[in-house]
Amino acid sequence: MTRSFALDKVRNIGVIAHIDAGKTTVTECILHHTGRTYKIGGVDEGTAVMDWMDQERERGITITSAATTCEWSDYRINLIDTPGHVDFTAEVERSLRVLDGGVVVLDAVAGVEAQSEMVWRQADRYRVARICFVNKMDRVGADFYRTVSMIESRLNATAVPIQLPLGVEGEFRGVIDLIERKTITFEEGTRGAVSVGDIPDGERDNVARYRHVMIEKLAEKDDTILLPYLEGQEIPVSLIRESVRRLTVANRIVPVLCGSALKGKGVRPLLDAITWYLPSPLDVPDVIGFDPRSSGEVVCSARDEEPLAALAFKVVSDPFMGRLTYVRIYSGRMESGAQVLNAVKSKRERIGRLYLMHANRREEVTEADAGSIVAAVGLRGSSTGDTLCSPARPVVFEAIRFAEPVLSMAIEPKAKSDGDKLEDVLGKLADEDPSFKVRQNSDTGQALIMGMGELHLEVMVDRMAREFGIQVNVGKPRVAYREAITRAVQSEGRFVRQTGGRGQYGHVWLKLEPGERGSGYKFVDAVKGGTIPREYISAVAAGAREAIETGGPAGYPVVDVQVTAFDGSYHDVDSSELAFKIAASMGVKAGLPKARPVLLEPIMKLEIVAPSQFTGDIIGDINARRARIERIDTQGDSSVVGCLIPLGETFGIATALRSLSQGRVSHTMEFALYEQVPAAVAEQIVNRAGAVR
Repeated sequence: MTRSFALDKVRNIGVIAHIDAGKTTVTECILHHTGRTYKIGGVDEGTAVMDWMDQERERGITITSAATTCEWSDYRINLIDTPGHVDFTAEVERSLRVLDGGVVVLDAVAGVEAQSEMVWRQADRYRVARICFVNKMDRVGADFYRTVSMIESRLNATAVPIQLPLGVEGEFRGVIDLIERKTITFEEGTRGAVSVGDIPDGERDNVARYRHVMIEKLAEKDDTILLPYLEGQEIPVSLIRESVRRLTVANRIVPVLCGSALKGKGVRPLLDAITWYLPSPLDVPDVIGFDPRSSGEVVCSARDEEPLAALAFKVVSDPFMGRLTYVRIYSGRMESGAQVLNAVKSKRERIGRLYLMHANRREEVTEADAGSIVAAVGLRGSSTGDTLCSPARPVVFEAIRFAEPVLSMAIEPKAKSDGDKLEDVLGKLADEDPSFKVRQNSDTGQALIMGMGELHLEVMVDRMAREFGIQVNVGKPRVAYREAITRAVQSEGRFVRQTGGRGQYGHVWLKLEPGERGSGYKFVDAVKGGTIPREYISAVAAGAREAIETGGPAGYPVVDVQVTAFDGSYHDVDSSELAFKIAASMGVKAGLPKARPVLLEPIMKLEIVAPSQFTGDIIGDINARRARIERIDTQGDSSVVGCLIPLGETFGIATALRSLSQGRVSHTMEFALYEQVPAAVAEQIVNRAGAVR
């Protein structure tokens, strides 16, 4: 079957930004201009197509990334609208993992905000090519040039404006195309009608200056521009476009455009820029995986003729369709009814049906080509991060890494009869969202749900009631503290039981050593001379891991530790996997108190924007919460305070900041790192935890 779009005419892009920068509005305008929708949905009115969940429409924020497909000038654009709130950063992470390009939306008034930096770093990690769209140019205080400066200073990127605004704030009426030296004016009330004209006399000097800067930046990085630039030649428009595309795809520059998505201004030129400058699947490097049988490299090229290789990046429980698995196809074709191999789990699965998605609506297709993003029904055993491939060529791609949850909350069903149902629902939600985890508290019998913040857990509880009909009682949010050891110790674990018949015998010597912060848990097998038979080593590793996760002396999971099994003994008859697992667990629990454990707490990066007159009171409040102030910037009449603050001190901070600033404050928070808790504070935390238990 011939593909409907040539591969060089396909764009897999995401819209990413800080919360409230206008991502969803930009996406809604793109859908309208490409003919995907007949009218533009509004976030404030709750009519945005891409914000289809009830919670999204009520709160006016994006919670889950929504995928859609549209067409523009003979190009197919597979588009993902991502959340901006830090609690849903896992949605951004997995979207960027499978995208080739991104549109970073920035608020022309606020410029580069805290969450903008976070999503930029995520895009850097996956080498996603980007263009920037400076939105809300018609608002009071909008400053295009300051925003461009902030892209360079805060994001450490080479920003190349290819447009300038025509008019500012309420007078904003269009953009000036620096490449073609034309004005593009947007007619009021038409949401998209444009007229192209000459540059006004009053703007000619400014345009000449910024066009020279643009060409200078291109010449610095591209030899095809450098020679004619040095010789003083007029550089053709086609050559400039080719250079901008080449450098954007290589992640060496970031083209900057501007507009006002709410009024449809600047969206058509943005669509042109997406097709002109962002990469197709052919422009990005071939994806490298490894063969699970030999561990050798496998190169997967974006060609339909190659064997299938695809990555499952999202799982959704659809009330009508059942379990939907979103996949990005890197090579080969995927067909409905075909059998595929889940190379991570060494399990074969059959594709039921395939769909092109449009938010929560879908369009069934019989097959999907290389470079496509589709949803598949029937993959019951596949989860986020699994590689799906042809059984003839097994390949495993690098998994998607997600941040660990930092907040927990006890939960139980209001009706005891809902106990089993709640367990099933929690399993489905954890399957969908890798940053949402569930643990059973063996002491209280309650389930413990863990997430990235209060809003994250609040949305999950709301979904349980709306989507699954389960009412629950919830406890107060609790900080997900961790423990770490500070010195190496040796510890013995011995489990011996004799009950008349065959007994249990397991004996192991372990060494517990502190690892670098962020290194996680590592098990090393250093047993020599067969003192522990090989078949029991995996049981020793499992027992040690279980004890580490159960918690140290204070009852919190232990992190950044290396456990080495180096000696032990066994019994020919009585030894078993269970005995060695219990022995290893006993050894770890015996060794942890001797290893001088310390308590670690999650530290958040907090950014507060408020009128300058309230800065002193706000600093006083956050200092009392053990915050470390990193910077104080001035932004017009407002001050921006950036600091690091323990998560445990942030409960109720939104109310406190509002009361200190007469309600004229905004703040954003994101997880930064884990740090050791001061001894006096650690003692209070442990005592409180003991009282709760």
